[in-house]
Amino acid sequence: MSVDLFADFQQDHFALFSLPRCFKQDSALLDQRWRAAAAQVHPDRFASSSDAEKRVALMAATRVNEAYQTLKSPLARARYLLSLNGIDTAEDTNTSMPLDFLMAQMEWREAIAEARDDIDALERLAPSLRTEIRDLEAELALALDERHDFAAAAVLVRKLRFQEKLDQEIGDAIEALLF
Repeated sequence: MSVDLFADFQQDHFALFSLPRCFKQDSALLDQRWRAAAAQVHPDRFASSSDAEKRVALMAATRVNEAYQTLKSPLARARYLLSLNGIDTAEDTNTSMPLDFLMAQMEWREAIAEARDDIDALERLAPSLRTEIRDLEAELALALDERHDFAAAAVLVRKLRFQEKLDQEIGDAIEALLF
């Protein structure tokens, strides 16, 4: 393969790795395709090339890595799929959420605050939250891949963003207690 195949900026991230344009992805296959693409465009392979070829290789390597980072993260992948379909998740401007979800968020925040100084309590919270995150990801797969319900998927992306922030808070609190 030549570097030009990966420098085609008209290709979407899925096409770049020859993957189906859908939410549900085989992470091992994505990793394999990324490693192969990254090896093809690694700037070291073009050390003796012209300056122009080096620049194209660097741009292609950057593009391959950015595409990989987007596709490996369920939240980023969902956002990207929605953007490909002309949908803005409006995460920064649309803060309306179902009342039951907001109440659950408040309960999570209270539980995290109560457990902040107790590593065992924090470690007990994390698996429950990750289960909720996996459930949201499964709902996203249905909304995006099967129902093509982009409005519902946008709401789910906003919910997933909340959940991932909570997961990060738990991780940060555990890390603070360890160090």
